[in-house]
Amino acid sequence: MDEPPTTAAAPTGEGGGVAVGAEGFGMEGPRGWVFREVGFHAEPGSLIAIEGPSGSGRTCLLLALTGRMKPSEGHATVGALRLPKQMAAVRRVSALAHVPGVTDLDPALTVGEHLRERALLQRRFDGSLRGLLRPRRERTAQAERRIDAALAAAGLDRASLPKGERTAVRDLDRVEALRLSLALALIGRPRLLGVDDTDLKLSEAERAGTWALLRSLAEAGTTVVAVCSEAPQGALVVSTAKKNENGTDTGAGTEAEATTGAEIRAGTEDETEPRTGTETAAEAETGAGAADPGTGAQPDTDTRTESAIDTGAEPDTQTASKADRGDDDKEMGDAIAETRLA
Repeated sequence: MDEPPTTAAAPTGEGGGVAVGAEGFGMEGPRGWVFREVGFHAEPGSLIAIEGPSGSGRTCLLLALTGRMKPSEGHATVGALRLPKQMAAVRRVSALAHVPGVTDLDPALTVGEHLRERALLQRRFDGSLRGLLRPRRERTAQAERRIDAALAAAGLDRASLPKGERTAVRDLDRVEALRLSLALALIGRPRLLGVDDTDLKLSEAERAGTWALLRSLAEAGTTVVAVCSEAPQGALVVSTAKKNENGTDTGAGTEAEATTGAEIRAGTEDETEPRTGTETAAEAETGAGAADPGTGAQPDTDTRTESAIDTGAEPDTQTASKADRGDDDKEMGDAIAETRLA
């Protein structure tokens, strides 16, 4: 696998990356603490590595920092937004990639089908009403530009794949699948990007290439939070390893702590929280039934599956006429059908 390009600009959200921080951040399940007393501060455009052994709550911490799971104590900040009070707003500026059970790729679909479908969903549920009413040719050209920018930032060249964009996901190697997942998340131009299992089953060279790719995304402006078993040099490290009385790591902790199961209490958001804007399709990866691989803890049940297009606020299309919405829905359905038959 060739080294990923490090010069392509990442498609960042408006305003670039966001600062991320936490103080006394923790999540408790009925059988123990998933993670606790997490504290750090990272500037916008930072590469943050959540380091720890499997089962130590790494994925739960990632989901909590991106507004997908509600913490039990402490608070975190994403830019000017505060968790857990403004979880929906955090989901609007963040995206997830390569999270098992949350952002899984469909092995039966091709690379091109995944990309076009995500672009259609992004346009439908994140675009303004004026954008939805633009001519189809303009909308198609804009979607292609977003796809091209996301692929360049993720270091995935469609021409280098065995069958180009018609290559099925099942035929991708691990690094290619990771890059495709990153590209899908970057189509939404998130300001905060969460990546799980960054170094899972990768060779040393593949790990180095993956970290170089994530570092290039951070340098281009997107704040990146990545889960790993061993953090690279230069990253801001946040450890989830349990500590004993002497302050040394003890691994993933007790079995009760590492198997909190589905009983994690999913919180509801503050009813007074303003609902501004619409959710990005890049946030659509957050299924309510997805669990942390290590802890089994379930995400915030306020989230929706990708088919419902993301978490939080409904699309801001209330001002459109029923006829306009009906025509657009029919057009989107036809377009998705075309991609599946391509």
